[in-house]
Amino acid sequence: MLDFNRYEWLSFDCYGTLVDWETGISTAVAQALEAHGVSRTPAEILGLFSDLEPRAQTAQGYLEYRSALRGVMALMGEELGLEFSESELGCLADSLPDWPVFPDASAALNTLQSRYKLAIISNVDDDLFAGSARALGIDFDALITSQQVRAYKPDLSSFHAALERMGCARDSWLHIGESLYHDIGPANRMEIASVWVNRPDRGGGTRQTDAVPDLEVSDLAELAGMMCPA
Repeated sequence: MLDFNRYEWLSFDCYGTLVDWETGISTAVAQALEAHGVSRTPAEILGLFSDLEPRAQTAQGYLEYRSALRGVMALMGEELGLEFSESELGCLADSLPDWPVFPDASAALNTLQSRYKLAIISNVDDDLFAGSARALGIDFDALITSQQVRAYKPDLSSFHAALERMGCARDSWLHIGESLYHDIGPANRMEIASVWVNRPDRGGGTRQTDAVPDLEVSDLAELAGMMCPA
């Protein structure tokens, strides 16, 4: 069991952990496919996305996330033999600020912020995150994005930047994320403690790895209850 008294900072992945990106992704892509008379299940769409997103992020060196998401749609069109319009190519980035927040996220973050400093470490552009931040309604103590460090998790650049920005020792930092690939694996490599938010029927948007968290919870309400008991 983790000793929650030792932590000063909690860092969170955003998309998949706080924001229901699987619903956002599958809805936006399904609408684009429907215009071409093509239908895919959410699981099929997420399977494609989990394979194509890392490819799009590294195809031309660093691309800002808006461009990387456009690249995902272009690759998806190639995979499915479709020619997407300009608006369809931009559907993921354009819809991202409106992707739904998990119902437990805001309350859990407010509870946790009563005891800890909170940071975001996310593969996103600053302007795209701004919409999600408004929906979450939380004033985070630090924000580290892929746009700022010009690299995407699981690359460790965001984590090194977070360590410098937070100014804390590694043993007083706990990282929380939904993706074994993007978050728990890098936390293992950074030798910092981590919590895997393994929501039921989620996880199809990222690649699977053998990364090992220090704690597994089913949602953020469970974590907040453990870390800040009434």
